[in-house]
Amino acid sequence: MSTRPASTSPRTPRTRAPELVGRRWVGTDGRALRLADLRGRFVLLDFWTSCCVNCLHVLDELRELEERWAAELVVVGVHSPKFPHEAEPDVLDDAVRRYGVHHPVLDDADMTTWRAFAARAWPTLVLVDPTGYVVASLSGEGHADGLDRLLGELVPDHDERGTLVRGERLFAPLAEEASTDGLRFPSSALVLPERLGGGVLVTDTGHHRLAVLDEDLRVVRTVGEGVRGLADGDAGSARFAEPQGLCLLPEDVAARLGVDVVVADSANHAVRGVRLTGDDAEVVTLAGTGRQLRRREGGGPALAQDLSTPWDVAWWDDQLVVAMAGLHQLWALAPAADPREGVVRVVAGTSAEGLRDGDAELAWFAQTSRLAPSADGEVLWVVDSETSALRRLVRASEAAGDQSVPVVTDARLANAAPVAAPGYRVETVVGSGLFDFGDRDGDAGGALLQHPLGAAVLPDGSVAVADTYNGALRRYDPAAADGAVTTLAADLAEPTGVAVVGEGEDAQLLVVESRAHRVLRLPLSAGRAVGSAAGRVERPPTPLAPGAVDLHVRFAPPSGQHLDDRYGSPVRVVVSATPAELLAEGEGADQQLERRLVLRGEPGTRGVLHVSAQAAACDAGEGGEVPEHAACHLYQQDWGIPVVLDGDAPTELVLDLRGV
Repeated sequence: MSTRPASTSPRTPRTRAPELVGRRWVGTDGRALRLADLRGRFVLLDFWTSCCVNCLHVLDELRELEERWAAELVVVGVHSPKFPHEAEPDVLDDAVRRYGVHHPVLDDADMTTWRAFAARAWPTLVLVDPTGYVVASLSGEGHADGLDRLLGELVPDHDERGTLVRGERLFAPLAEEASTDGLRFPSSALVLPERLGGGVLVTDTGHHRLAVLDEDLRVVRTVGEGVRGLADGDAGSARFAEPQGLCLLPEDVAARLGVDVVVADSANHAVRGVRLTGDDAEVVTLAGTGRQLRRREGGGPALAQDLSTPWDVAWWDDQLVVAMAGLHQLWALAPAADPREGVVRVVAGTSAEGLRDGDAELAWFAQTSRLAPSADGEVLWVVDSETSALRRLVRASEAAGDQSVPVVTDARLANAAPVAAPGYRVETVVGSGLFDFGDRDGDAGGALLQHPLGAAVLPDGSVAVADTYNGALRRYDPAAADGAVTTLAADLAEPTGVAVVGEGEDAQLLVVESRAHRVLRLPLSAGRAVGSAAGRVERPPTPLAPGAVDLHVRFAPPSGQHLDDRYGSPVRVVVSATPAELLAEGEGADQQLERRLVLRGEPGTRGVLHVSAQAAACDAGEGGEVPEHAACHLYQQDWGIPVVLDGDAPTELVLDLRGV
């Protein structure tokens, strides 16, 4: 059994939870909640933002916890937006509808409550006890089991003390705005060839199904029961969970596999195949187990391998490439005639969240969201939503310019070993990092997007990008000098998918307007320039003193688990800074949860500290010993913390990976 302490940082005194302050409340019929109104029950605050895939994972994780402790626990979402678009009231309302949030949500548009609770990352969970004191602060995902164990200890204690008052769930559902016979938050569109009956196949994400549209873009056929779940079968019995991207397989591959279309079934963490030929559709699972992969590595038999939020799929370089948004990577499925024999592997990305080009095994992505192969098969275009970037994957022999890994301007260090994916390189054509966004046309190097989620290759080889949070359709022309970015259409309601229908002069664009619950047909114009706007994600900076600063990453394993050092240190912390010169000492990786940093600069100097932490804890057996084949759990979080140097500021930075 490990004797290594969870953290040597000073014991934190009991802290009374600050009041919940925001612009308004969602899901309460307009009633403003105060912590005093919730006294007597446990309150779990979930700090989230709707663009964050890790936050979506937490929403799913909390569902069972909310049901199990419905009488004792009130979950309160605190929506603290990253992008300006997310701060719009109607956008938040739709996010609550879209993701099936069934608890009150505080609209923390000005991040007032975020600052009060010293939140450092999305997602962050804070548990408040029935007397109003903070008892746990947790960053990242994967904490539902630990919270369940903690409540199992604390509920009887507060029962005995007489401080627990049970009650009913507090939530007033929002009125539904999508029509019952149409689409609900669709995400992508695929033009079907005549051999499959023609029409347009759409992922009807909010209804957990697929829909076929006719020439007038009306729903004429559906695939899937329309109930959230994971089940193979025919069109009436199969189940999906928030399906996202679609891919039409080449005819010979489709004949070999017995499926025509592949679906990224995001919330099921699975890749599904759909046969559309014949009298009825048939759905089968090609990869994934239905469980979310929480480690930073993976690969092996497709049906035995856990995945993490596959967002799109594309047939490229004789393999099915998967945009694995939950791991910030690209994977590939090498399908066999028998789906049980398929194999998946990582082809690009270390799983570090950020923007770094170069060799595929060293590249960094941030929520890989859409894939679009070029007509000649030489390029796979990648929409990287959290870096507001358009990137491309190419064979190394076809990459131009310097073959070395470039300097990173805005990213976090990887904390996993590189994957084996020789022969590919990653290049960025639009975008510069995690914190930069905007709405700017012009040369690609200076153009800006805001959280794009869709793309399609146009007949002339240029790329149409669904610039989702700008409500626009943009066009990137690689043939133009310096690469030109123009705007094809604006004033769209969260475009998330693009497809080309027709050929030559008759070609048109199909644009999926997710928040409008529809697919639009637009002319394929040459584009027009628009005004320029730039922005930067501005979370409240953390004041720190220049010079020596002690970093403490707090981690306390859940009851019944222990840090296990039988095979070396069970913890790892990686630190870097942007700009790099901000960090005079303390950069790099270490196997301790504490570190002395030295910050360089005059008062007023600003930058970002990047801290990535991992801790592995294993289930203990009888007597508290860790058995040889114990089940182990990996806890991990990446923080990007804006800081400002101030001579009167603290000389300590405490981050809660799992602080109890």
